[in-house]
Amino acid sequence: MTTANDLIPIVTEAADLLLDVYSPDARPEGRTYMFAAAERNEKLVLDRLRPALERLRPSARWLDDELETTPLPPGEFWVVDAVEGNVNHVHGMPEWCVTITLIIDSEPVLTVIRQPIGDHTYTATRGEGAFHNGERLRASAKTDLDAAIVSTGQAETGQPGTHRRIGASITAMLDSALVVRAFVPSTFPMLLLAAGQHDVFWQFEPVLPGVAPGLLLVTEAGGVATRIDGSPWRPGASDVLVAAPGLHRAAVDVLSAVAR
Repeated sequence: MTTANDLIPIVTEAADLLLDVYSPDARPEGRTYMFAAAERNEKLVLDRLRPALERLRPSARWLDDELETTPLPPGEFWVVDAVEGNVNHVHGMPEWCVTITLIIDSEPVLTVIRQPIGDHTYTATRGEGAFHNGERLRASAKTDLDAAIVSTGQAETGQPGTHRRIGASITAMLDSALVVRAFVPSTFPMLLLAAGQHDVFWQFEPVLPGVAPGLLLVTEAGGVATRIDGSPWRPGASDVLVAAPGLHRAAVDVLSAVAR
């Protein structure tokens, strides 16, 4: 079986390539520059990652764009976000990383996340726990939503109906939780949730590379991952909810009314 130790050198080398072209002084002037820089970043990483992962596990398929929001067929898939937080990278902000997740028969079983700014490596293996730089992670022990830090992620542009639901969900949580935050990208609030620093995260219309690594980290840290209505999450689901175990039911009660 492929292990986190097999993936750490691969993802670290890829993240270092991004670090070489990163500047905290970057200030893009407009969309043209932003998209050109983002495409450069994606190519830089994928040209290194894809051959390495294909050599490591030849039986695993590569998750193509058309499968990012649909149910997966049986088998093994490499789910990669070459630059999770690409928009942050090109704006000189530190919240970006490279993620690799192995999914087998629609279940995330192994993930490694490398954030070179700050020297952070996160790993999780199904049934073996979640770790940050080798230290075990544990989800929050909170049981009261009014003491919780909760967050959501922004859906991609061009989805006005989804945007309205995001707004309604934030409003609902503002009446129930202690602090409500919105993040881009999705991985970072789930890292905080796995570490017990955040308590609830939800997202409408997620893409699989953006949520698969965090889902495995959170559940291996003792958290719960479902759909927003509390039903089981599977790749292709149109929403996701991850929470500390003592807050999951309360989060479902608040959010399910605006999930439709």
